[in-house]
Amino acid sequence: MDIMIIGIAGGTGSGKTTLTNRLKERFQEDVSVVYHDNYYKRHDELTYEERCKLNYDHPDAFDTDLMIQHINNLRRGTPVACPVYDYTVHNRSTETITINPTRVIIVEGILIFQNEELRNLMDIKIFVDTDADVRILRRVQRDVKERGRSIDSVVNQYLTTVKPMHDQFVEPSKRASDIIVLEGGHNIVALDMIIQRVYSHLKQTEKEIEK
Repeated sequence: MDIMIIGIAGGTGSGKTTLTNRLKERFQEDVSVVYHDNYYKRHDELTYEERCKLNYDHPDAFDTDLMIQHINNLRRGTPVACPVYDYTVHNRSTETITINPTRVIIVEGILIFQNEELRNLMDIKIFVDTDADVRILRRVQRDVKERGRSIDSVVNQYLTTVKPMHDQFVEPSKRASDIIVLEGGHNIVALDMIIQRVYSHLKQTEKEIEK
């Protein structure tokens, strides 16, 4: 199977997931998504209070080697058991999600362009660039509504780890991207261009299969 791997990176709240969902909605079963967030390292040895204090925006917080292994397996046509991260306990759950190889695989995460080996697996690298004020507001809304966090804890985390790590790792990784998309999935012009590129890939693979 000729597989296209699309990387979608950008800061927290930038609109990565909106763009990913737009592509998933458009191409349905031809697209699988691998989220870097599911590859946060397991920390059973720490208490909940200790896990709350970890820096989850540093590259060392992720088991990126496992993600690379899984993407290589998918490219070879082998399904993988993707870990599932539970934000309510700040640790991996005991569950996994089976991801099957498809003709298009989207890899999404804030730091996926920071790791060179992971970056080199991608055929298209898209960086979603959104104003910092918009991103922090989206982050607060998401963490309070979806993850049961307090506003104070979200703001404190943003100031102590999220913003410093964004400036140190995420923003510089933008230079490795092929395309910079303003406002993610809300940028209709950019979205249409990406859809056409994916569509061309799918048509080409169909022709190769027919041969």
